[in-house]
Order: sequence, then C-alpha cells, then structure tokens
Amino acid sequence: MSDYTVFFENIFLIGQFILFILLTIAYMLIFTKKGIKKIFAIIPIVREYQLSIVAEREEDGRTFCIVDFFYEIFSLFIATMNQDSALFLFSAIAELTLAIILFIYSIRIYLGLCKEFNKSKKWIFLFMIFKTFTLLYWGLNKNFVPQRPMVKDTSAQTSNIYTSAIEKGLTLNLKERTAVKFFRKKVLLKDIHLAIPTGHMVLLLGGSGAGKTTFVNAATGYEKADAEVLLNGKDVYQDYEEMKYDLGFVPQQDLMRDTDTVHMTLSDAAALRLPSTVSIFERNKRIKEVLDLFGLSAVKGNLVSSLSGGQRKRLSIAMEYISDPALFFLDEPDSGLDGVLARKLFTKLRDIANQGKIVVVITHTPDRVIDLFDEVIVLAKDFQKTGRLAFYGPVEDAYSFFGKQSMEEILLSINPTDEGGEGKSDEYISKYSTYLSEKAGQMA
Repeated sequence: MSDYTVFFENIFLIGQFILFILLTIAYMLIFTKKGIKKIFAIIPIVREYQLSIVAEREEDGRTFCIVDFFYEIFSLFIATMNQDSALFLFSAIAELTLAIILFIYSIRIYLGLCKEFNKSKKWIFLFMIFKTFTLLYWGLNKNFVPQRPMVKDTSAQTSNIYTSAIEKGLTLNLKERTAVKFFRKKVLLKDIHLAIPTGHMVLLLGGSGAGKTTFVNAATGYEKADAEVLLNGKDVYQDYEEMKYDLGFVPQQDLMRDTDTVHMTLSDAAALRLPSTVSIFERNKRIKEVLDLFGLSAVKGNLVSSLSGGQRKRLSIAMEYISDPALFFLDEPDSGLDGVLARKLFTKLRDIANQGKIVVVITHTPDRVIDLFDEVIVLAKDFQKTGRLAFYGPVEDAYSFFGKQSMEEILLSINPTDEGGEGKSDEYISKYSTYLSEKAGQMA
C-alpha cells in the first residue's frame, strides 16, 4: 500500500469523524429545542428514534430503528462473505430492500419535522442530500422552533393526597406506574388514590389508552407499580403469594376448552386457583357451591361448546370465582350479550358484591345497568397521555361533577377531540385534584 493511499484513507477517516461530531452537535441542538436529553444524540440508532419523537412520528421511528438494526447486521454479514455464493446474492437483495425501507421511513420522519417546525416540505431534499448540515442549520437557527415542545409537567394538577387505609376493603395509593419503551420512560399511570369498601360494586370507566388494564394489573399485583395496595389491611405486594387467592380477574376473552364439560372446566380451575392445602372434599364442595351460585348445575355435564352465550359468560366468571376472591375484576363481562342477558349477569355480580366482596367492572355499555353500581372510577389521559384519576365517588355525584346525565356523556367529555370527544380530560383531572384538596382541608 502506497503512502498516498494511506494518506487519503487517513483523510477520509478524519473527515468521517468530523462529520460524526457535527451530526452529534446538530442532534443535540434539535433535541434541546424539543426538550429531549442531549445524551441521546451520541448513540446512533437511539438518536434516530429520538428525532422521530421530535417529528411527532414515534411509530415511524420505532420501525426505522428496527430496520436499521437489521440493515447493519446484513452489511457486516455481506462484508465477510464470498461474493460468488448464492447466499451473498440473497443477502445483497435483502440489504437493498432494507435500504429502500429506511429511505421511505426517513422521508416520513423528515416530513414530520417539516410539519412540526412549520417549514416547507422542500427541505426534504436537503435532508436527504446534506443531512448533517441541514440539521445543524435547523438547530442553530432561532427561527426554527417546534410547535409542540415537550414539557415535564402536564397542565393537570397533581393531588398527592394519599388515602387513609380502611380496615375492610381495598386501599390503593399509586404514585406512578412506568414502563421503558425504545429508550424512553413512559408514565402509564399517575397520582391515583382511592378506597373501596367491601360490599361495593364499582364501574371502571375510561376511554381507549386511559390505563384501565394497567390499573387492574397494578391493583391485583400482576404488574407492580410504585404504589401501596392494601386489601382488608394486608399488603398485596408484600404478601402476594398469600393474597393471590383473594384476587380474581375475568378477561374479556374466555380461556375454556370447548371439548370439556362444565364440571371438568370448573374442576381444572379449582385445581389451579385453590391453595394446595384444600382437600378434595372441600374442593368438590366449592365446585358445587359455584355451580349453584351461577345457575350452572343443570348443565354441569354439558360440553362448553353447547352452552349459550349467557351460560358461557357465567362459566367464565365462575372459573375465577372458584377461589372465593375478596376483590373481583371483570373486563367486559357483558360483551356480546343483549340487554336482558346483560342485566341478569350484572344482577348476579351485584349479589356477589352484597356478600361482602368488592366487584370492579369494565364495560362499554354501563348506562343500561348503572343503577346496580355504587361508585364509578373515571380514568382519563392527561396532556402527556398518562392515565390519571378524573373522578372517584358515587354514581350520582359523578353526574353532578361532570354536569352530564349519562356515563356515555361523561366518557365523551374526557375523550380526546381526535377520538370524537370534548378533550376536557385535563380540566376534570385538575378539578378533581382541587376537590380532593378542599375535602382534605375541611377534614384537617
């Protein structure tokens, strides 16, 4: 290798290093304008994802990062292969395909940048040809400002008023529930404090993405949060192995085998849900009690596939109720049922609550059975799309608080405008926070 070749290779490497530094600085400047940490600008794939967040194109950024990862793998793989092999040709085609996908998603992200900074789409051409210097110019130019800079605090107030533990019932003080997705910490739930006495049936109301499932998982200890969860004075998180038999959750989709009989289905559920210390005699007695309670004794020998919709729903609930839980969550138990069957099912749930249980139900059609509920928990997405408590209290008080006459109207008032709602979630979250503060002041 000649001296000239070595010289030019060194010049090329120095040039690449300088471009990397300039691009890193450009990312830092852009991230600063959006309120994103500068440290992300140092890591190649991570900074591309963060740029998609600046452009309000996070989903595109995720796809770009995944494709980019495989593109780099293929590039390294091809560099070590024999160019005459069939595998090399296949890998080269795959690499080209990934490059095209990257190109498409780059355009989508740059289009998002142009929209977010309120600039002409013509800038895309400069991004594709002179990415480093274009980003650097955008970062340095004070006239280039994003329309929606990220903020640390939502406009909705935070109450931070912890609920005192009750001896009989559920006490939940949840500071926050977070998750890390694609190098980014997200707060899924925040500032939820409530107490539900035993014998109460509660509606869990909230739009899509408001955090209903996350709330249920946190309350049952399935996914722990930064929270204290007490059930009848016992800590669910600290004593989970002991407490798990007191917690029941019925998902929207049942998990039954059509080829089993009703009795076999409940027998299998009893083997899973009841403690190993329970004798066979006690287990069979419990199965009989549950069959009678849910009106399934007459069909205990029938196959699951032969059951009606209402019977199947009752069996699905009976499977979880076999352990005699003190706290019972149900997700859309009336899904697919007409008004008459739904009414019968919810009446049965009301009877269960009256036996000294806590029953919490998620349903999209609450108004047809709202008279059976004691309280309603209203979850709403705040400005940062974090699930917050917009109200908890008696049903009649909820109508007064929101100034509405139905649960459907309440739901519409907190849903975002792009989902057909009124977009008043932050307003009601703040209003409820103020209500709690005033209530606490009166009690002090």
